Amino acid sequence: MRDLLLLSVLPFVILAIAKRPFIGLGLWIWTALFFPNAWVYGPAAILRYNLLFTAVAIISYVCMQNKPRMVLGGLGSLVLLFFLWTTLSTMMTLAPPEKSWEIWSRFAKVITLFVFILLVVEKKLHVDFFLWCVVLSVGFYANLEGLKFIASGGGHKISGLHGHVLADRNELSLAFTMTLPICYYLLGEYGKRSRVVHFGLLCTMGLLVTSIIGTQSRGGFVAMAGLGIYLFIKSKQKIPMAILGGMLAFALSHIVSDEWANRMNTIESADSDSSFMGRVVAWKLSFILAMKNPFFGGGFKGLEYFPVWSMLSREFFSYPWFYTGTALPNTEYARAAHSIYFQVLGDQGFVGLAIFLAILGFTFLKASRLSRKVKQLGGPEWIVNVSTMLQLSLFAYALGGAALSFAYFELVYAIVALIIVLDARVLPAVLKMQNTGQIASQDCAPPSLGRQ
Repeated sequence: MRDLLLLSVLPFVILAIAKRPFIGLGLWIWTALFFPNAWVYGPAAILRYNLLFTAVAIISYVCMQNKPRMVLGGLGSLVLLFFLWTTLSTMMTLAPPEKSWEIWSRFAKVITLFVFILLVVEKKLHVDFFLWCVVLSVGFYANLEGLKFIASGGGHKISGLHGHVLADRNELSLAFTMTLPICYYLLGEYGKRSRVVHFGLLCTMGLLVTSIIGTQSRGGFVAMAGLGIYLFIKSKQKIPMAILGGMLAFALSHIVSDEWANRMNTIESADSDSSFMGRVVAWKLSFILAMKNPFFGGGFKGLEYFPVWSMLSREFFSYPWFYTGTALPNTEYARAAHSIYFQVLGDQGFVGLAIFLAILGFTFLKASRLSRKVKQLGGPEWIVNVSTMLQLSLFAYALGGAALSFAYFELVYAIVALIIVLDARVLPAVLKMQNTGQIASQDCAPPSLGRQ
């Protein structure tokens, strides 16, 4: 049934993408995060939907008339520089070349998405459609898994789909957390126009929180807690938020198991938790790898190549000032870095880490400056709202990613691209319309896929 449904709508989807590249852009991120192949089992499972939609979207853009001017700027140049740096590090990788180039090819697709956002997105409709596709991928999965968690009385353990970029429950939990601010923005934009949408987004946000808890991910829980505090500070409706948060916490307290509570309690005693201390060991080995290869690091998956892991383990006590605990490197198999920062440090060296941190930091600051600029120039409120929520999503990533190997996640670079486009293309166009006395229909009417 799923196969027939998907195959029956596929021609219409391809036709829509061929006419409007921004639809292909939204379905690009939807297929990347939703993984439709895992939901079908017959002939529909053979197709590579992400590749198909991407190819049609690119062809559609090439054939499009009156293409928007490319916007890159200093921040966009930093992202491309980081990609160039990963290419150089892959050429000198310490891991098996075929493994490193496989990861590089995946990251190349992420950067292609980043560039395509810079090329295509030019108005509110495009931004909102893209964000709706994120919610309809990550949020949809959270709805299903959250309901299972509630129905099982907290017994269902939530994890990602096998073979997916979000297969690991910790990374899935962080993706859930990053989607919360996006839902909040869409709720503010569309919740007042439709009670169904309002109720659906509220339920999705509640089930996102439920699903984060259901993954039993400590990193996801910390990211969610930090995001909640930050969102409360940023919000103009603090009392309703506090009431809603209290009600949700009270309801979930009757569902979560003792196992979950015991696992979260280990956050307070991390130095005695073997799992966490194993990550600290991996962080130290990543640092040693960067010290031995300061410019280009060990390449993608360099630390996870056991001969490299073993070589670094022999130098473990050469840096006594970095971690003085009792945990020692594993002597049977290598481990991932379990931190976006140490992952990039080991993979790309100190220079690569500096570029990566600059991307995150400048994007965060750019979102803040964009909000202030819109207010000063009398721009539309929706740009303030979306830039603030994207900033919060990036904050959740930076916080939760401190304990996850998740440095090359699609959504992060998409957020960077959206902030660039909002500042360099969307805001100037809206202000120009306001200054000439025109009314931008995309800023005062509900979006319609019939308008570009």
